[in-house]
This record gives sequence, C-alpha cells and structure tokens, in this order.
Amino acid sequence: MTEQAYLVLLALAEEPRHGYGVVQAVRVLSDGAVNLGAGTLYGILDRLVVAGYAEASGEVVVDGRLRRYYRLTESGHEALAAETARLRALARRAQRVLGASPALGGA
Repeated sequence: MTEQAYLVLLALAEEPRHGYGVVQAVRVLSDGAVNLGAGTLYGILDRLVVAGYAEASGEVVVDGRLRRYYRLTESGHEALAAETARLRALARRAQRVLGASPALGGA
C-alpha cells in the first residue's frame, strides 16, 4: 500500500469526507508532507472503491458544486488496521537495526 493510499484510508477512518476534505486531512495527517492533487486523489479513491475499502456515501450540492462523500467500509477498516500493524512491525525492526549498529548511531 502506498503512503498516499494509507493516508487517504486514515483520513476516511475519522469520518466520511468529500474530495477536498480528504486532501486537507491528508495534509494535516502528514504534517504537510503530502499534498494530493485532484488526479492523484481520485485515482486513489477509485482504486480503494474497486478494492472494497471505501464507498461513496452520498452527494451534496454546495454553492452549485456537487460534493461526493466517501467513507471507509469494514474491509477498509481491516486493511487500515493490517497496514498499521505492518508499519509498526517494520518500525520495530528498523529500531533494532539502528540500535544495534554503531555505524548508524546505535550502541
């Protein structure tokens, strides 16, 4: 799973969001490091919908513009939890390597 897809899932885990809301949430979640363009965002959302991790949850017209909202599915929650566990395990392995290697600033 790409970092961008992971962050989109994480943004949708908080609450259903429309496209611009997802972009803003991803920017906050990444401390400004990830800024999604519309093409990238909707490509990710399309892939998440096809995978069954997200679904459209409604549309609202605001100032004459249609906002489509997306939400995480149960499979999306499971995928997010699995990816979080994978990243946590990877970080633990990295800490062991960094802690054990004098050349990398460890003991």
